[in-house]
Amino acid sequence: GRELFFALPGEVTDGHCFVDSALKNDAAAAVIHQPTTFPVDAAVVEVDNTLDALHNLTRAIRLTTPQNLIAITGSVGKSTTKELLTAMLGRRFRVAASPGNLNNLYGFPLALMSIDQDTEWMVAEMGMSSPGELGEVSRLGRPDVALFGNVREVHLEFFGSLRAIADAKAELLLGLNPEGLIVANADDVEIRRFLRSRREQVIWYGIEQPAEYTATEIQALPNARCGYRMRLHHGSESSATIDLPLYGRYNVSNCLAAATCAHTLGVSFEEIGRGIEAVRELPGRGVVHKLVGGATLIDDTYNSSPSALAAALESAAALSAPRCWVVLGDMLELGERAQSLHYEAGRLATELGFSPFAGVGELAQESVQACIDRGLEAVWFATAADAAAAVPEWVQPGDVVLIKGSRGVGLEVVARAILKSGGQV
Repeated sequence: GRELFFALPGEVTDGHCFVDSALKNDAAAAVIHQPTTFPVDAAVVEVDNTLDALHNLTRAIRLTTPQNLIAITGSVGKSTTKELLTAMLGRRFRVAASPGNLNNLYGFPLALMSIDQDTEWMVAEMGMSSPGELGEVSRLGRPDVALFGNVREVHLEFFGSLRAIADAKAELLLGLNPEGLIVANADDVEIRRFLRSRREQVIWYGIEQPAEYTATEIQALPNARCGYRMRLHHGSESSATIDLPLYGRYNVSNCLAAATCAHTLGVSFEEIGRGIEAVRELPGRGVVHKLVGGATLIDDTYNSSPSALAAALESAAALSAPRCWVVLGDMLELGERAQSLHYEAGRLATELGFSPFAGVGELAQESVQACIDRGLEAVWFATAADAAAAVPEWVQPGDVVLIKGSRGVGLEVVARAILKSGGQV
């Protein structure tokens, strides 16, 4: 069908600049809130505020579509958990997922409007970059299930402390259906804290802490396949062994979160296992490439934070290889602790045996210095392009190479350069 164009104000460009072009390119109508140019015969709706109008339309659609909505929040792993849960629920229900990371006050309405009217369950990410934002998104979406994955030191620059980040995540509860369910990670101290008063609504999952849903016997998949085999348990009632074909031990927790949610909603462990089989890594989130000559490249360039980096380093170091090395880009939005956290990242990489070490970006100089202080080979590059020109020559047969950094650093060019020079199997 034809589209409705909302002229939304933006920090860089105002949507009103594109009204004329949108209407000439088959938009059915445009919604505006200030004078602008448009074709004479066009359908134009003038409102007081276009973002408010978008949200009012979202609320109207949400009265009937989807029938039920699951909102996922967490500092890391939201998108992978969403993909896993969508695959599991899809074995039994008509399911839709929010595309990409359309998870804020602009993106969520677009995600909601893109789904089919007969959708039984929508799985939506909900995120925030400032206090109050997640509460507003939650009130728009009115979730029937709220899934809390984890609270990590992402966005420290804007929130100042882990507790402040957790309190912002807790805003997801503001729009939750009063009869709704909460699925939550018992292994996360902050999540346990802010859900203390909601215990009767919470279904807990965990690997380290006691929980209703747990995973045990976690081991690498046989036959050199990337991923993990684990046994899922629902209390003492039922259990099943499933295979997760995703790199990174952190994905075991994401899988357990999704399985807890799906099983609670009536999907059997057998269906959950079959759903997981279809899931593939998302671009830049731990995608494993086998290179000619036997080297392995782990493309984890989508984003980075101290805890996510630590998990990625530990997962890569666990792969048996004669040599592990890493290209580490700046971790952004860490505020006043940024330099010490980058030094700590370099120290951890050396402790885990990564050598050589490449740092990319201003803050990564601290990581490089941590390696040099411990007598290890480390090289600093100002930009991703500089690194892309040099590091492909470092690859030797049998190497494991991890590339990880915040999106703003653009390390995907380094991954592409290694793939181009090394060739994929």
